[in-house]
Amino acid sequence: MLVLLAGIFVVHIATVIMLFVSTIANVWMVGSSSYARISTGLWLLCNRTCTQLPVSSQDEASLKAVQAFMILSIIFSVVALVLFIIQLFTLEKGKRFYMTGAVMLVCWMCILIAVSIYTAQFTHTVAYSTNPHHGYCFILAWICFCFSFIIGILYLVLRKK
Repeated sequence: MLVLLAGIFVVHIATVIMLFVSTIANVWMVGSSSYARISTGLWLLCNRTCTQLPVSSQDEASLKAVQAFMILSIIFSVVALVLFIIQLFTLEKGKRFYMTGAVMLVCWMCILIAVSIYTAQFTHTVAYSTNPHHGYCFILAWICFCFSFIIGILYLVLRKK
């Protein structure tokens, strides 16, 4: 049981780190131009230098929603990690990590909403580029989506023996 708890803890920490990276780095969409490789993220447009992401007024609300839900997912993931540590030492044997699992599933829902909005609104839209494709941050966000769901379910069914 200790090995299972340690494994879940390690995957949870990896999920938090990947959420930070996918939110901060600017490689959600990548394209090429005649001058250099162009990448866009949630915050900046980068080719050789990074500038503020040019967004049309109709897409601005969608981008703000993606940014907000990714930040919320980081917050909920960190809160779930702290709750897990607290419950690990305060719960009696045989009790379940209900609160930790619930908070992790809220994190999962925030990631789902953010990545779904980004997929619907911003896929294949890299300014001034040809042949756009998804970058590693977009893929990391989907991996975090899977990990947070698995961890949330494991917390809900996990008993401390």
